[in-house]
Amino acid sequence: MMLSVNALACVRGERRLFVDLSFTLTPHTLLAVRGANGSGKTSLLRMLCGLLSPAAGTIAWNGNDIHSAREEYCAQIAYIGHLNGVKDELTGLENLQFAACTAGLAASAESADTALRQLGLDGFQRQPCKTLSQGQRRRVALARLCLSATRPLWVLDEPFTALDTAALALTQGLLESHLQQGGMVVLTTHQDAPVAARSVQRIDLGI
Repeated sequence: MMLSVNALACVRGERRLFVDLSFTLTPHTLLAVRGANGSGKTSLLRMLCGLLSPAAGTIAWNGNDIHSAREEYCAQIAYIGHLNGVKDELTGLENLQFAACTAGLAASAESADTALRQLGLDGFQRQPCKTLSQGQRRRVALARLCLSATRPLWVLDEPFTALDTAALALTQGLLESHLQQGGMVVLTTHQDAPVAARSVQRIDLGI
């Protein structure tokens, strides 16, 4: 498995956020993307997910352009954006099952319940998400990763936002386990990523 990015450019309005960005990811690799607000971090992740077209450059998965093999490529990635995508009126369990279904993942009530427990939400699975704290809502979103173990590429926008120390440790362990098993992780962060990996790459945008 390999993700290849070549000479990527992002333009917003009249402003070039980044140009000539190239990198290659292989199994067991973590890519941490840092940069100030507005430097193009989220835009880069959306490009990697095929949700935004670059101004220039190419993105390939196993040698195939991701746009020409979009359906096959999307089945290989798990994406969690900066916003949680959690519906207030639904419970954590309902939110997780809905998100999994939307992403084409199998999620029984039992597997969704187990995923929420893994993220430290035991006892909160059936509470409406409007009653949860921001940190708990973030855990509901991150629980999708527990259902995405078979998807090799995880793309995460600020995954550590609003997490307390316990939730940070749980998320760190989840990412490290995925990397140890041959997965790849791309994440944005404003600080050093507290995740150990066999191979770590860093990109600083806006410098």
